[in-house]
Amino acid sequence: MEFTVEPFVEGQPGPHVTAAIDVARAHSAEVEVGPFGSSCEVDVSAVGDLVGSLSDAAFAHGASHVTIHVARETPSSPRAFPIPPDGET
Repeated sequence: MEFTVEPFVEGQPGPHVTAAIDVARAHSAEVEVGPFGSSCEVDVSAVGDLVGSLSDAAFAHGASHVTIHVARETPSSPRAFPIPPDGET
């Protein structure tokens, strides 16, 4: 799951951003915070609750916009950038 909470100022996330990150962490997700958004992996059964809770927390703390992208990974899902076998480039 990827999410962006705006307004976002790199290096100075406001309470609307930190609240969303805290909610994801409360759902046992390890959050990677990046310059264009944050990402985490959660069990598919928790996605609905997390999306609702994250949005609620962000807006309650002053967010103007929340963007959420959810994708389900499966063993047969192709990688966006396939990794070549060892020794190949």
